[in-house]
Amino acid sequence: MNDMRKITAILPARLLAAAQDATGQGVTETLRQALETLAHSDWSRRMLALEGGAPLDLDLDDLREDRPTDRPDQRV
Repeated sequence: MNDMRKITAILPARLLAAAQDATGQGVTETLRQALETLAHSDWSRRMLALEGGAPLDLDLDDLREDRPTDRPDQRV
């Protein structure tokens, strides 16, 4: 989050006040949280739309094999 932009926004006062009451934060942090929530909601919607259709190149037999571990306290 190194790149920052300063913006001017015209917002309904009641909406901003309600959002700030909900976050308990100032304007900048309230808007940041709102934008992060919106971005996460969009990401979640797109992931759900895949319905398990993401291509995976996995060898199930290879995954099922037991492997030695570096941790002596873990059973194989």
